[in-house]
Amino acid sequence: MNTVDSSLTFLNASRMATRIAAHDWQACGGATAGPIAGWPDALRGALGIVLDAALPTLLLWGQTLAVFHNDACGDLLGDQAAPGAPLAGHGGAAWEALAAALAPLAARALDGAAAQREDVALLALRDGGVAQTWHTLCCSPVRTARGAVAGVLCTLVETSARVRAEAALRQRDDTVRRLNDALAHQLAAHATDRDSLWRISPDVMMAASLATGRFLTVNPAFTERFGWSAAEATTRPFMDMVHPDDRADVLDKLRMLAGGLPLVGYEVRILHRDGSQRWVSWTIAPEGELLYGVARDVTAERQQADALRQAEDALRQAQKMEAVGQLTGGLAHDFNNMLAGVTGHLELMKLRLRMGQSGDLPARIDAALGVTQRAAALTHRLLAFSRRQALDPRPTSVNALVLSMMALIERAAGPAIALRTRLQPLVWTTLCDPNQLESALLNLANNARDAMPEGGLIDIETAHVAFSAAQARRHGDLKPGEYVQVTVRDNGTGMPPDVLARAFDPFFTTKPMGQGTGLGLSMVYGFAHQSGGHVRIESRAGQGTEVRLLLPRHMAEAQPDAAPAPACGAAPVPAPAPDGALAVASGTGKGLVLVVDDEDDIRAVMAEVLQLQGYAVLVAADAPQALRLLQDLQRQAGRDPRQPGRPDLLVTDIGLPNGMNGRQLADQVRMRWPQLPVLLVTGYAESTVMKNDTLPARMELLTKPFTMQALAGRADAMLAQAAVAASRQDGAAPADARMPA
Repeated sequence: MNTVDSSLTFLNASRMATRIAAHDWQACGGATAGPIAGWPDALRGALGIVLDAALPTLLLWGQTLAVFHNDACGDLLGDQAAPGAPLAGHGGAAWEALAAALAPLAARALDGAAAQREDVALLALRDGGVAQTWHTLCCSPVRTARGAVAGVLCTLVETSARVRAEAALRQRDDTVRRLNDALAHQLAAHATDRDSLWRISPDVMMAASLATGRFLTVNPAFTERFGWSAAEATTRPFMDMVHPDDRADVLDKLRMLAGGLPLVGYEVRILHRDGSQRWVSWTIAPEGELLYGVARDVTAERQQADALRQAEDALRQAQKMEAVGQLTGGLAHDFNNMLAGVTGHLELMKLRLRMGQSGDLPARIDAALGVTQRAAALTHRLLAFSRRQALDPRPTSVNALVLSMMALIERAAGPAIALRTRLQPLVWTTLCDPNQLESALLNLANNARDAMPEGGLIDIETAHVAFSAAQARRHGDLKPGEYVQVTVRDNGTGMPPDVLARAFDPFFTTKPMGQGTGLGLSMVYGFAHQSGGHVRIESRAGQGTEVRLLLPRHMAEAQPDAAPAPACGAAPVPAPAPDGALAVASGTGKGLVLVVDDEDDIRAVMAEVLQLQGYAVLVAADAPQALRLLQDLQRQAGRDPRQPGRPDLLVTDIGLPNGMNGRQLADQVRMRWPQLPVLLVTGYAESTVMKNDTLPARMELLTKPFTMQALAGRADAMLAQAAVAASRQDGAAPADARMPA
């Protein structure tokens, strides 16, 4: 097999590529003088296109028109000349004829304009000899990076069959005319018997010629159905009246008719004279060079069928909503139970305190927190399925995440389940919410465990995959590109087709009442699509299940997870400042935090926790109030340099009232202090606010409900990162004069 130096990436393994690689270009004159490694990018790129082309293709380079052609062109015309030889230097009758035809086209292309000439007579090598052929020559300019024309790209498209066919058709004109005359006489002879049926039939009737591609006659129903008069129908090719999307199929059917096979019930779209379309069912029988056909307009039937399909889709959606409605009572029951647990523990704590008994308060607090965490988990699953959950996407190493979860998955699976991983080394980084990915993997592993009550094997694999446009279309709305694939496979009971079809439906579960919400796979589906990926499931009853999760590749390194949040301290609680008051509630000097939230209780709790951690805190109920506080803070610092002139951290809820949300507030404040750390807090983020975009540097997201330990830990981590970044700067940034209004 011919091989080419692997460093010459623009060359393939063809014969001509091997000759080009082996040629002594240092000793060769002309525009391509010098080693091949020094060739310009325009020449290398154009030559790569030529060598990879399936049609006969050649490149004319420089003013000397140095010739480079592919193997298909050499097989057609011969390739005795050396690569890069001038076009005029190629000998042989075939190349001489081509050079004469290409000369004017190449001149136009070198001037910057594409040129084409159809049905050029050329001599070609065929079956060991030379044969007359016809080709269409297409020439395009090849430009350098600066736009200058450096060469000409030429493609040869053979049209010999069409040229010969047209010549044969011209020879058959006399025969066709005789056939038409004979048909006219036959129609006249039978006109008396058939005229009534021809005129009154509601179906279209016609006679057509295969040779001319035109109707010879049509009945009045043709005009009634399609608007074309008989004169128009018989003087224009009937392919002009076929819908453009159906013409290729109609040509196939005409070839079948030419072979003597009839058509029965063939449905195709015909263009009405007013530009609309009609669905028509044709029955056509060939007789020699003639076609006789009857057509029935089935547009109404097609529309009724479409309406029926839409109604069926609407019914299926209504059935889904009915299932959701049936489960609403159960969900309300679950939430009411959770609320009852929280309120019950709170009332007992209040009673115990009134009685002076505080010994069991920690246990009751832990129990109440556990109930709220279960409620939060159910809420997050609902939000993930509805695709409104505010994700916190970060560059994530899937291999590292899987390995970190192995112990948890093993404990959840139990001793009867074997766990095996097959992780592709150096798997790509993906941009996703790692917490949601962990939840998705745990859901899939738990489903696999439940499908193997007698024990079995769970495989977790990672791999690289890439999808072309055609491959991506087979996965719904997936975009072409590179993805990280995470596969969870089991050898359990599997699913029959009817269960598999509903696997991702919300609230659908085959588990007994009380053992599953039916939201696990729905959450996985919502997370995958919200992250720009896809999820697919394959399963057969008795043969196990395989779920493949696709997440888009991210061209960046994965970031290490933040250190665990420190436990909240037990310092005395200073009284928080009133909303809007400029007096700063002082801590132990860790920094100043501005907390903005329209919920009084949440705002007060966050402020108190941050004060316990040693932060000074300012609080505001909305964005306008926060901006006023910051302006007052600057003015106060101007009068007293000992006072802080800016906060060290902004903590704001996204859903704020009064005309400006939390993200807009953060952007406004960052116009004044671009490096200010911002922690966005949200429990429900509309897509119009977040749009699932990647957050800017030093801006992070914390999803409600969260533990106060998580809030304090995130604040400590963000200020620590800001301090490290500030220490790396060469000098301090100059202070600005004013806050934006």
